[in-house]
Amino acid sequence: MDLIDDDVPGRNEPEFSVSEISGAVKRTLEAEFGRVRVRGEVGRVFRARSGHLYFDVKDDRAVLASVCWKGQIAGLSIVPEEGMEVVASGKLTTFGSQSKYQLTVDDVSLAGQGALMAMLEKRRTKLAAEGLFEADRKQPLPYLPGTIGVVTSLQGAVIRDILHRLRDRFPRRVLIWPVAVQGKACAPEVAAAIRGFDAAEGALRPDLIIVARGGGSIEDLWGFNEEAPVRAAAECTIPLISAVGHETDTTLIDHAADMRAPTPTAAAEMAVPVRTELVERVRGLMGRAWRSAAGGVAGRGQRLADLSRGLPRGAALVEGPRRRLDGAGRSLGPALRGRVGAARLRVERLSAAVAPGALRARVAGQRARLDGLSAKLEEGRRAGVAEGRRRLDRAALPPARLALSGARSRLRDGTAGLARAARLAGRVERRRLDAAAARLTPAALARQGARDRERLEGRVRRLVAVAGSETRALRARLEAADRLRESLGFQRTLERGFAVVRSGRAVVTTAEAARAAGALTLQFADGEVPAGGGAKRSARPKDAPPEQGSLL
Repeated sequence: MDLIDDDVPGRNEPEFSVSEISGAVKRTLEAEFGRVRVRGEVGRVFRARSGHLYFDVKDDRAVLASVCWKGQIAGLSIVPEEGMEVVASGKLTTFGSQSKYQLTVDDVSLAGQGALMAMLEKRRTKLAAEGLFEADRKQPLPYLPGTIGVVTSLQGAVIRDILHRLRDRFPRRVLIWPVAVQGKACAPEVAAAIRGFDAAEGALRPDLIIVARGGGSIEDLWGFNEEAPVRAAAECTIPLISAVGHETDTTLIDHAADMRAPTPTAAAEMAVPVRTELVERVRGLMGRAWRSAAGGVAGRGQRLADLSRGLPRGAALVEGPRRRLDGAGRSLGPALRGRVGAARLRVERLSAAVAPGALRARVAGQRARLDGLSAKLEEGRRAGVAEGRRRLDRAALPPARLALSGARSRLRDGTAGLARAARLAGRVERRRLDAAAARLTPAALARQGARDRERLEGRVRRLVAVAGSETRALRARLEAADRLRESLGFQRTLERGFAVVRSGRAVVTTAEAARAAGALTLQFADGEVPAGGGAKRSARPKDAPPEQGSLL
């Protein structure tokens, strides 16, 4: 070290430059303390754009500035947060440009389980305030998932327990996403696995996710208390079961999951039902369904039988409609005959109306009506002119002869105009009557009559055809009934050698009636012959010729 010359007499203190003092302090500080571990509460935390992390470690009397360089942050087991009580390890050094000293940190650990639990409670309160643990966010588990995704480590016994339990209860397809379940890589890998399953599609997308890990200390399970896996579990759209630790272990991911299982084995039991129990239950339900259906069918059959006994017989139901049908059939023939007769009379009247003589009489009547109308028109015209003349003559006074002469001239003009109007009206009316008369010419009337006759003849033919078909049907029915009558009548019996015994017109059916009858008649198939009655024979007349016996 170079000494500065002292120009002031009587002074012997050495003089140093600022850099020399700063370097000497730095060397002394680093040589005296070397690597240290400092316990305190994390104060202000600031991450610079360069990636370096600046924070304060303080107690109730002093503050120690600390820095963690960008390349060392990834190696920290815990990232410092404000209010956290930690033990920071590193080297003390100075920052000469500002005459400050600071701790260059390369490791941070919590200052005891109490601090760890305090930080855990603070994080739980924060996430709960954001609504990540609300019950309405949780989804129901599927009853029988087709594919189950498991997020766990491949080295532990957890995955073997889960697979063994699933195989015993109900074998399912299992997709395993291997992750670190403790240490620095735990939280990011678990979060990435949950989000990866949630983003998968098709056969790679599970119906249920199980996040599992065996038991351990709070430090071992700390990765499941980080915000990344907790937020991933809360945002997952697939139902998720958290099975981290044993029954007494609780992590923040348990609160965000849709269901918490006390152990990984219990998670497998929650995921699927027991196949044998399910089969037995289905069989029981099928048996109950069959018995219920059989009982229902039997009850309805009995009910139907009871109701059928109260219904009338089929023959009784159709007896009334059959009688009405027979009555309508019997009245159909007379009705058709009456309708055909009425139609025939109408056709005859219409035929008489369209005869040539009737047409000529109709034309003559129209002409006479036309002449009468013309005469009435001329008579009315003349009467009107005369009445107007009389009214003018009565109204004419001697002092007003000039006015009378003017009125007479106007009357003559008006009379001439009226005559012209009357002649014009007469011509118009005559043209109209002539046109009407032209339409009433014998040829036109004959054509109209021919058309009417054709229409009437067509109607008559249709009526005759309908009547004929109905008559033929009735005749066929009558003949069938007559054949049935003959086949059931007693005449067929007479043809086989039997006879009918009559007394007058009464039929004798007993011997007592035959003895009481006076005279009997035997009716055979080909005629009747008299027979002796039951009374005694009368004596033979005296004048009767003698009886002759047979010569054979």
